[in-house]
Amino acid sequence: MSETSYRVGLDIGGTFTDFVLYDGAQRRISLYKCLTTPHDPSVAALEGLGALTAEAGITLGDVREIVHGTTLVTNAIIERRGARLGLLTTQGFRDSLEMGTEQRYDIYDLFLTFPAPLVPRHHRLEIAERMDRDGRVVTPLDPAQVRQAARQLIAEGIEAVAVCFLHSYANATHEQAVRALIEQEFPDLFVSLSSDVVAELREYPRAVTTCANAYVQPLMDRYLENFERELAARGFRGALRLMHSAGGLVAPAAARKFPIRLLESGPAGGGLATALFGKLATQESVISFDMGGTTAKACLVENGQIEVASQMEAAREHRFKRGSGLPIKAPVIDMIEIGAGGGSIAAIDEVGLLRVGPRSAGADPGPACYGRGGAEATVTDANLVLGYYDPSFFLGGRMSLDRKAAMTAVGKLGDEIGLSAIEAAHGIHKVVTESMAAAARIHLVEKGKDPRAYAMVGFGGAGPAHAAGVARTLGIREVIIPPASGAASCLGFLVAPLSFEHVRSYPLRIAPGYDAAALNTLLSALETEGRALLDEAGITGAQVTVERSADMRLVGQMHEINVPLPAGLIDEASLDMIRAAFAEVYTKRYTSLYGEAAIEAISFRVRVLGPAPVLSLTQANGGAREKRKGARQAWFGDGFVEAAVYDRYALVPGDTVAGPAIVEEREATTVVPPGDTLRVDDNLNLRLTIGVAAAPRALVAPGMPLTQAMARIESDRSRSRSCGAASSPSWTRCG
Repeated sequence: MSETSYRVGLDIGGTFTDFVLYDGAQRRISLYKCLTTPHDPSVAALEGLGALTAEAGITLGDVREIVHGTTLVTNAIIERRGARLGLLTTQGFRDSLEMGTEQRYDIYDLFLTFPAPLVPRHHRLEIAERMDRDGRVVTPLDPAQVRQAARQLIAEGIEAVAVCFLHSYANATHEQAVRALIEQEFPDLFVSLSSDVVAELREYPRAVTTCANAYVQPLMDRYLENFERELAARGFRGALRLMHSAGGLVAPAAARKFPIRLLESGPAGGGLATALFGKLATQESVISFDMGGTTAKACLVENGQIEVASQMEAAREHRFKRGSGLPIKAPVIDMIEIGAGGGSIAAIDEVGLLRVGPRSAGADPGPACYGRGGAEATVTDANLVLGYYDPSFFLGGRMSLDRKAAMTAVGKLGDEIGLSAIEAAHGIHKVVTESMAAAARIHLVEKGKDPRAYAMVGFGGAGPAHAAGVARTLGIREVIIPPASGAASCLGFLVAPLSFEHVRSYPLRIAPGYDAAALNTLLSALETEGRALLDEAGITGAQVTVERSADMRLVGQMHEINVPLPAGLIDEASLDMIRAAFAEVYTKRYTSLYGEAAIEAISFRVRVLGPAPVLSLTQANGGAREKRKGARQAWFGDGFVEAAVYDRYALVPGDTVAGPAIVEEREATTVVPPGDTLRVDDNLNLRLTIGVAAAPRALVAPGMPLTQAMARIESDRSRSRSCGAASSPSWTRCG
């Protein structure tokens, strides 16, 4: 990609659609943010692209690349707005979608619920065929039965079909034959094969993932067809790329074939942005805090690297309970949803506690202060009441906020528990901050990490307003607020390489005499498949980097760890290197490994990557004048105090600001509490130093046993939640 070309990052979120225009020649970024249009997300996307380019004095014809992240797939699965779906499966396995793993995510809940299958039972048809675990045919496929099943599904109005046969990861010929038979008679029917989508063992997650892919395939196809057509009509002649969940880009053709890979498209950009900003701030190990309009997420970056997990969950019945959602087997940046967003609704629960989320006001009607019909108190309303936001400078003045409407909504909530509007607003802000910190702490402790050893990168539309409070609760001493913090995920899109990962299960004991030739053949086939997808996007030959790994475990264990494989051909001499790599990864997670333990590989992964774009930032387009804009009253726990207000675009490297202060930019507002200080570094990051005197006791001491640490964390979380139950206004001083 030419350094002189214009590139655009576009992130469609639940509340706002964010845009970043990067001018490679000037090394300058321009931002834009507008409300998402839930009925058709492309409407806001196209309008925002027009406004963004017009402000920069260019046209879409001058843009060479658009990198697009979207919540389309996530929302379709959560809201059940996908295709009418059918499933063809091996005889006897019709009900595997409902049987699941037969594990309970909460053993004490007598009324436990699980997500309903994406395919109703009457649209799940059995086919008389069978492979054994090694891929040998036990029962041949009956083509006549396949045709009859396809005709039945078409007659019932089915738009897409998922095909998931037993052990097809070992031999895909039956699934491929089904696709050929269906395409001959019904070429317009969308077909997803489990052997293409996720060629891994474990029947239930493979079936769920394949069904989810088929479920959103027609929706993604229509969306991309319409979006590409509208872009072309507006003069765009560049390349459209889409962000996938593992932090890479794919061409539209790959997105149409594997839309489930875009499930965590937007948040993946936030993970990449965290690594970028940490590197620019000379902090290679950082925690991200990405708080947008609907959710807040966190991920860990160590030594500049982001961990990629092999599975995620969608459409959870209980937002923060692992196991309550649909298991999706697809590579994803390892991040956790830790809380609510700016549009999350506050309410009093059945036992009188103040809760924030998971319900969200979204973009329509939005928070009460938006003046679009919302009447329930949200985090944004609370922040406005507390004086953190300037009602006349929201989105740089393009949108005005109604403080009176926010006061009314928050005051109504406060009346339910005997608090004034100001006290209720502070309660909302405090509860959401404490709950996010508690969730992030648990996530880190489960990984064996101490949050005090990291810096925090805060971004998202609401992130900079809460980052100092979350960091203080975690015991973190430094917070980095990067340039363009309100649309940081879009910047992450612009540093992502084109990439794709293929995986295939091939259980193999890693011991002398293992079949290295068969393994090399498998790895070569996966690499060829990946290179073909990059070739569609114009990336070939020496531009491609190949990374190989294996999901490995001790023989007899239930769970695997991902282990890198040596480059080049695998042979008998590679055995020691593979065992050494396994030991290194295993001991980092589980402390020790018995030297003579037998190990095995279950699945093999090959990731192909194109070159990573270079992004160099020197300024964010702002048109600044005076550094200090004035002052206003803001609430910091014990009452209103005068906080100096600064224009972020006027601040230059070396500037320092002492709290209480507020730093405004068009897409976000940074709150600097009393006792904290801020300085601007050479890359225009705002570096907040959290005051030592204000920091809390450390909940988790280095070397503390995990069981003791988790008990202390849970006790602290329960105590912070109980603060909302007190009838006296003094509850705001809890914890």
